[in-house]
Amino acid sequence: MSEEREYPGGHVPVMLGRVLELLAPALTGPAPVVVDANLGLGGHAAALLEAHPTLHLVGIDRDPVAIERATARLAPYVGRTTIVRAVSDELAGVLAKIGRPVVQGALFDLGVSSPQLDEAERGFAYSYDAPLDMRMDTEQELTAERVVNTYPAGELARVLREYGEERFASRVAALIVKERAREPITSTKRLAELVRQAIPAATRRTGGNPAKRTFQALRIEVNAELAALEVALPAALDALAVGGRVVVLAYHSLEDRLTKQVLAARTRDTGPPGLPVPLEAHQPRFRLLTRGAELPDDDETARNPRAASARLRAAERIRQG
Repeated sequence: MSEEREYPGGHVPVMLGRVLELLAPALTGPAPVVVDANLGLGGHAAALLEAHPTLHLVGIDRDPVAIERATARLAPYVGRTTIVRAVSDELAGVLAKIGRPVVQGALFDLGVSSPQLDEAERGFAYSYDAPLDMRMDTEQELTAERVVNTYPAGELARVLREYGEERFASRVAALIVKERAREPITSTKRLAELVRQAIPAATRRTGGNPAKRTFQALRIEVNAELAALEVALPAALDALAVGGRVVVLAYHSLEDRLTKQVLAARTRDTGPPGLPVPLEAHQPRFRLLTRGAELPDDDETARNPRAASARLRAAERIRQG
C-alpha cells in the first residue's frame, strides 16, 4: 500500500514500525488495552488496532480538531476505541472513569500534531503569517499573543530561556517589550521578524530560522506541555500491568530529558548501597527497552522530514509496584 493511500493527507506516523515492534510483546493477551496519551490524527492508533484484533485503544487529546479527525479515522474500529477530549495529565482520571485503570501499553507522541502545524490560523508556525495563537485546546484563554503582550520582560525572558533554550532570551524579550509598547504584537510574521532583529547577525547565519526557539518556548508555555508530561508519564507507568510497555516519542531536548529522568527513576535500585542481598522493596519495577534515545533512520527522515527531531525511549514493567 502506498504512503498516500495508507496515510491520507500525507500524515505519516513517526517511527511507526519501531513503535509497533516495541509494544507488540505486551499486547498478546486476550483483551489488551493501550492508552494513546496524544492521539493526534490517530495514525499510530489505527496501526495498533489493525495489528492487534482484540486490542481496545483509549485515545486522549485536548485538541477538538484532532478529536474530530481521529474519530473519523478510527471509525472502522468504533467498538474497540474510547476517545476522550482531555489533557494528557488527566490520564489517570480518564482511565478510572471508563473503568480501565490497568493497561498493557501506553504511547506518548509528544509535540505538535500535523493539523496544528498545517493550519495557518492556529499560529504555531513561523512559516505562515497568522494570528499569534498556539493553543492546542482552542477553548482555553491563554494564547501566545497574551504571553507576548502582557508578560513582564523578566518573565518573558525566563520562558524563552527555559523552554526555548534561547541564548539571547533577554535581548529578544527586551525588543518585544519595546515594540509592543508602540503597538501590540498580534501576528506570527511580526514576532518572527522581531526575533530575527534581536539575534546577532553572526548567529542568524547558522542553525535555521532564528524564531524556532522562541516559537517552541511560547507553545510550551501556552499549553503547559512539560507540566502535563510530568504528571501524565508517571500516571501511565503506574497504570501498566506487569509486562506492560510504554513508548515515548519526544521532539526536543526538554521533553526527552524529562522522559529520560522519569524512566531512570523507575528503573534503578533504590536500596542502600553495599547490601549483600538486594531488598525486594527497593528493586526496580521497570526495565529500559532502549539504550539511550533511538533516532529515526535516514530513509524515514527523507520520507517524512517531521520525523527528523524524534527521539524514542521505551520501558517495560517487570514487577508489581
